[in-house]
Amino acid sequence: MNDRSFRPLLSRRRLLTATSALAFAALVATAGVTPALAEDGAHDGGDVVFLIDSLGDTWIPNNSAISSFQGHIWGHVTDKLLYVDADGKVSPWIAERWEQNDNATEFTLHLRTGVTFSDGTPLDAAAVVANLDIWYAGRKSEGINPIGLFPKTYDHAEAVDATTVKVFFKKPTLGFIPTLGYHGSILISPKTIASPASAQADLSKTSGSGPYVVESWKEGDYVTLAKRKDYNWGPVAVGQTGPAHLDTITYKLVSEPSLRVAAVQSGQADVAYNASPQELESLKSEGLTVATPRYLGFVNGWAINTKLAPYDDVKVRQALQTGINRQEIIDTVYTPDWKLATSFIQSNVPGATDQRALLAYNPEKAEKLLDEAGWKKGSDGIRVKDGKPLLLTLNSNPYLATSKSIDELISQQLGKIGWKVQIRAYDVVTFGQKVKYGGAGVPAYEVTRSFIDAGTVAGILTNANNGENWFALDESDKTLNDLRDKIAGAGSIEARKPLLDELQKYVLDQGYFIPRTQIVQRIYVQSPKLKGEVYNGVAYASYYTATKSE
Repeated sequence: MNDRSFRPLLSRRRLLTATSALAFAALVATAGVTPALAEDGAHDGGDVVFLIDSLGDTWIPNNSAISSFQGHIWGHVTDKLLYVDADGKVSPWIAERWEQNDNATEFTLHLRTGVTFSDGTPLDAAAVVANLDIWYAGRKSEGINPIGLFPKTYDHAEAVDATTVKVFFKKPTLGFIPTLGYHGSILISPKTIASPASAQADLSKTSGSGPYVVESWKEGDYVTLAKRKDYNWGPVAVGQTGPAHLDTITYKLVSEPSLRVAAVQSGQADVAYNASPQELESLKSEGLTVATPRYLGFVNGWAINTKLAPYDDVKVRQALQTGINRQEIIDTVYTPDWKLATSFIQSNVPGATDQRALLAYNPEKAEKLLDEAGWKKGSDGIRVKDGKPLLLTLNSNPYLATSKSIDELISQQLGKIGWKVQIRAYDVVTFGQKVKYGGAGVPAYEVTRSFIDAGTVAGILTNANNGENWFALDESDKTLNDLRDKIAGAGSIEARKPLLDELQKYVLDQGYFIPRTQIVQRIYVQSPKLKGEVYNGVAYASYYTATKSE
């Protein structure tokens, strides 16, 4: 880890320290700008400060799921083979073009020439093969995990020549191409990949090919990125391929939401991440830019641990499904920018189907199901069976600023039908250590997870082929196993559609996944001086294209 103190990095600026809740250091930009890019005063140059509520718990680039905080940094220091925009459209990036065979078991990627990692290593076919291999297999014994949503059907890849990669799968894999634009599919130098996990955990030692490099960082404090002047291979879809305009971007940890917003209001910072939804309208009226992009992925909800009683009983899970008033969550915690969940997949994902009938609020039905399952109300209103209370322990997800507020509201809703709800809140590091899918004390794991292609979803729900076993079912549910295998083996998008619909119906009807709302996980409050950022398919803001006016 680079543990240098957070000092001035260039003579023409001072950066935010935010060492207390009392004051922020002033940000000053005074010299050395290039000619204006536009009439609004935007210049090629400038420094941006982005205030964020966490910087995650590990910088090892290969992780089962990159955190929603660290994805901001990785999106600027690394590239991807393909670009996926906010509508899910796939377009060229490092891979200029590609072909696949008729049954989607072999793919050929044709790479751009002249691309290099920041350590000087060429981003050629051999480098792509090394990345594909680590995405699939990881090195688990070292703590380097496979990418959770990378296709489990991967067999191997070959470098045909310096700019051509052939990729082979054991079964038809329609989701391969879009998954190359997933935010976890980041291209890392082979030298970094070969290094031990301890070295990879030091962000300053990781080499990507992106438009920025890590200039300095301090664990749990900040990361400063500096423009890579020789960058010349950006995705055509964003309207720019050459170097970035902004000189630096600093991601600074400030845990208190009101302080993050106040710093932008006063001009001491440029972006505040994860403001309170209830503040957004007033912030817009002040002239600040507010963005609430929805990503492609899962809705916010719970993956239920079916090995823990009483959630091994389908009636209890179904009671949980119908006992939550999701409209009240929207009305109380959020604003009209948020949408009701209609499946366990966001409605903007191709392949998502409308299952809202299975999610209708029906407390009478929930009470009947609990009665049938043998849970009887005591004098205090809490249901009891065999001397044990009907208990639900919720671990509020620190990656979603509103998580605890939603948990508290749901606790009130479920309390009316006989649940005793306990709420635990941890910081990001402790959450990662204590809260796992299927963990002994985790009956409901709160999901905030993006993906690009719906066909990859079924592969993570069980433990087959490095799956994440979300519901602790292992291989015990034959219906789920069959759907998983049929979706993975579908030979066309049209053949896959009804299978995805059946999967969504089944998972929701069984109460394996309990949706809460469609998710806007990434809320941006931004200075009007900063313009031109682009939001990708997983709702990350890229400042590669951005400019800052005086």
